[in-house]
Amino acid sequence: MHKNLLTYINQHIASPLTSEEEALIVATFQPKKLRKKQYFLQEGDVCKYAGFIVKGAMRQYSVDEKGTEHIVHLFIENYWANDRESSTMLTPSKYNIDAWEDTELLIITRAEMLDLMDKIPALVQMIRSMDERNAIANQRRLSSTISNTAEKRYEEFAAHHPQFIQRFPQHLIASFLGITKETLSRIRKQTLK
Repeated sequence: MHKNLLTYINQHIASPLTSEEEALIVATFQPKKLRKKQYFLQEGDVCKYAGFIVKGAMRQYSVDEKGTEHIVHLFIENYWANDRESSTMLTPSKYNIDAWEDTELLIITRAEMLDLMDKIPALVQMIRSMDERNAIANQRRLSSTISNTAEKRYEEFAAHHPQFIQRFPQHLIASFLGITKETLSRIRKQTLK
């Protein structure tokens, strides 16, 4: 189960982990299984863990006063699931994170990750790389949301995340894009023509 995580880390650092560093990582990250629709984090709770997804799919979302879900993130294998604001600030989360499919994760607390980063400096490099890619993705998404038509947003999403189209239903993708499922259905029909 830890092989995927070790491969991921090695892909985001300059030189490979030593066997001692790998052993420390394996000892620290704990396996966790979630059934479909089981919560990893519930709104109002403080996010205690970050989870590296080994197998499965998850979503992060808020629910408004009308009961409508608003998808903030979609996660699949080799993605990290957590509420960074809640775990960093130790504040109640505004979000739910749950398993969309049966999911296997490797979880770690913030304190454990900070300790690992002290012991394995290469992890700082990995975190920096993750933060840079996340900032770029968030900037692109924000720019697309405020500047592009629904058709263009879907086109970009399908180009950058074709695997999500296969894994998540239309209504979740529509919510992630900030459009209605009816609009997404119309766009997809036009795309097929």
